[in-house]
Amino acid sequence: MTSRSAASVSPSRYLSDIRDFRLLSLDEEQALATSWRDRQDINAAHRLVTSHLGFVVRIAKGYGGYGLPLVDLISEGNVGLMLAVRRFDPARGVRLSTYSMWWIRAAIQDYILHSWSLVKIGTTTAQKRLFFNLRRLKGQLRALGDGDLESEQVTRIASTLDVPEREVISMNRRLTRSDQSLNNPLRLDDEGEWQDLLADETESHENAIADREELTGRRALLSGALTILNEREREIIVERRLRDNPTAFEELARRYGISHQRVRQIEVRALEKLRKTVNDRATTPPQSRLASPAAAVHAYRG
Repeated sequence: MTSRSAASVSPSRYLSDIRDFRLLSLDEEQALATSWRDRQDINAAHRLVTSHLGFVVRIAKGYGGYGLPLVDLISEGNVGLMLAVRRFDPARGVRLSTYSMWWIRAAIQDYILHSWSLVKIGTTTAQKRLFFNLRRLKGQLRALGDGDLESEQVTRIASTLDVPEREVISMNRRLTRSDQSLNNPLRLDDEGEWQDLLADETESHENAIADREELTGRRALLSGALTILNEREREIIVERRLRDNPTAFEELARRYGISHQRVRQIEVRALEKLRKTVNDRATTPPQSRLASPAAAVHAYRG
């Protein structure tokens, strides 16, 4: 059973199938998690995931009021569960169900936010909190109509969730309106559609070529500049600046047997070497855009 297998069968069939996977005892969970963490035992990871499929279903059902198919919510929750299992450390002293709850909810909530509207609602922490709590708070205030909220209701919700009142008003209007297709006609007697009025924001072919050439140049500059660093400096720059998830100073300090302050000093010194080298080699204008190693590092990673 894969992470998204719920989407390939009927809900009743899926719920029936996952009943075959029993819950694990604490000792079993600890042993399997240790086997996965230490030896990357795929079978152990599989048992950890399948034993919690019912847990995902219970969480997914709690988000059933957003008009999305339950099987899709379950599938996204299963993805979150697999991410949790991948990162789970039994030495932390918590059960997998407790640890995975955040991952499962986050995966489902992200899916709901991206599926709710053609136009992005917003993904800041405050906006997510508002989105997923507005319905509940409106129920407590007995304000479940489709119209605008009363001023007092807006104030109470904004105060409870610590968000501006204008965001409460805007979110409520978004959630009480249905999405309209961009393929709807402009007028009943017109062949044009609403999407015809959208501006074309596609980058021009000339600009795309120029940006690609500049990107290639920046990468070449950085690649050449990296050769002037010694092995330790180069490794620290790669770990700290060229990875999507930079390695912490403390981890590098343990690796090299030095203090994390020393690692920081080496990084600063290496960046200064790169800056000087990039400046010396950057002969193609505009100089100001090529002089910063940060731009070259960004291009190298991108």
